[in-house]
Parts: sequence; structure tokens; C-alpha cells
Amino acid sequence: MPRLIDPPPGSALDLEEVAARLDESGVDLADEASIAQCAALLAGLARNRDFLADRVIAELKARYRDQLETNRYSAQVFLLYRSPHGHFLRANMWPAAGDAAFATSGPAAFAYGLPHDHNFHFLTAGYFGPGYVSDYYDYDAEAVDGRIGEPLNLKFVERSQLGEGQMMLYRAHRDVHSQLPPESLSVSLNIMDEGEHVPWRDQYIVDLDHGTIARRPTLSPSEMLLRCAVHLTGNGRDVAEQFAREHPVPRVRANAIAALAALEMGDARAAVLERGLGDGDARVRDDCRRWLAV
Repeated sequence: MPRLIDPPPGSALDLEEVAARLDESGVDLADEASIAQCAALLAGLARNRDFLADRVIAELKARYRDQLETNRYSAQVFLLYRSPHGHFLRANMWPAAGDAAFATSGPAAFAYGLPHDHNFHFLTAGYFGPGYVSDYYDYDAEAVDGRIGEPLNLKFVERSQLGEGQMMLYRAHRDVHSQLPPESLSVSLNIMDEGEHVPWRDQYIVDLDHGTIARRPTLSPSEMLLRCAVHLTGNGRDVAEQFAREHPVPRVRANAIAALAALEMGDARAAVLERGLGDGDARVRDDCRRWLAV
């Protein structure tokens, strides 16, 4: 499960100071010294009981302009600061099952009951309310190819709650959790790693009944544009052919093959997918095998 961290003692800090000190020191949540620094700053921000309400009110007065321009996540997420150095600060709102937001949007909008891992490290602290509940599991990413339906050999650890003042480090490609709504509205604060490597790593949605990979939801903007380009222009086909052969990320090669196959019918479609069966990565071969079976 995520690593439990004792919040370091200290005084309350304001958002501007935390953002500036993170920019100065850098964020590397795979490094112990950086984790300690980030934990101290996030704990200081969590002790500031006024900053979030003040920030929300200011955004509302500005008609939510900054959130609309810079927040790449859902309405559940309130972006606090996006750094040019590959990290950001956010607040996550977690409605209870009886709240209007839950009734209107349903559990999927808040990832409740959606077991998943993460393709990045992040540090989280309970800021307000009893906190969301999670069933936590571990798995060994080094033993996994990443194929749909592949067993993860999950190990159940425990069910626990992220209460006020508690802090956890979620580790990329190791911690799986299935979240449940809190007893009442809750808020968590996060320091998130968003280095250039993150979009190229796969995230897994997990089938807990079978202990397997159910989906890989990660899709970079270039992959989506590639799908459009092959249908709109002949040059798009050339780019897709190159990506299918040479791109260093297996998921991108698979999506390039899928884009090319979508242009064909019958035997021609099968021929495109059969080329993918010779790829050096098990994920690409498995994807093409599944698409051929459809």
C-alpha cells in the first residue's frame, strides 16, 4: 500500500511560500531527500486552515478563469499551482454518497469503485473531513508485461482512511487502490509528479474479481491526433507507418497500427494487424492478436 509518512512538525505555511520552495528545491518523489522536503512543505500547507477557502472564493470571483485555463483534470480537482519544473499542487474534493454531487454525477466521476494504479508518484495529505476510504493492494510491476487480462498477482494489504493530518506517498506502478466515498465531504492535498516521462507510462485499471489488468486508459494528445491525421490526410498515413515501426513507446506503436488498420477492411485490415504480431513488445503483439479476433 502507499507508504505512510509521519507529517513533520512545523508551522502553517501559505501556498505561495510552499510553491516557491518546491520550485527552488525541485520535486523528485523517488528520492528520499526530496520526499522529506515535500512532506514538510505539504504538512505546513495542510496546517493552514484558511488558504483553500480563500483560494476557492478568489477563483469564484474571477469566474473560475485560472481553473478553466490550466486544470487538465475533472471538476473534482482544484488546481493550486502548476510549476514549470514538472510538478503541481492540487486539492481533491471527495463527496460523500449522500451529497448532491455524487447523486448527480455518480461514483465513476470520482473514481469510486474503480481499482487502479498510477503512472506517477504523488504525495497526499488529508486536509478536511474524515477522508476517502481505500482498499489497498501491492503488485510487482517488474513481473508484468502490461497485457490486457494479464494477472497482477495482487496482494491485499488493508482497508484504511485518509483522515485529517495523515500523509501517504503513492508509488508509481506498485500501489493499487479501490476508493470508496467518505462519510462526509472531504478534501485531500497532493504534490504531483508530472515529468515528461509520465504520459508515456501506462496506467492500469484493475479487475479485482480476476486480479488482472482490465484496461490501460493512458492516451497522450499525440496519439489522439494521430488517429485523426490518418483519416484526414495522406501524410498522416506516412507518419502512422513510421510510428508503428519505430516509436520507442509500445503503446504508441500499437495505437499507430490500430489507426492504420481502421483505414482498411477485410484481408487488408488483417494484414496490417498481422504485422504487429512481429513487434518486440508483448503488449503490442497481444493488442494486435485481440483486434484480429474481433
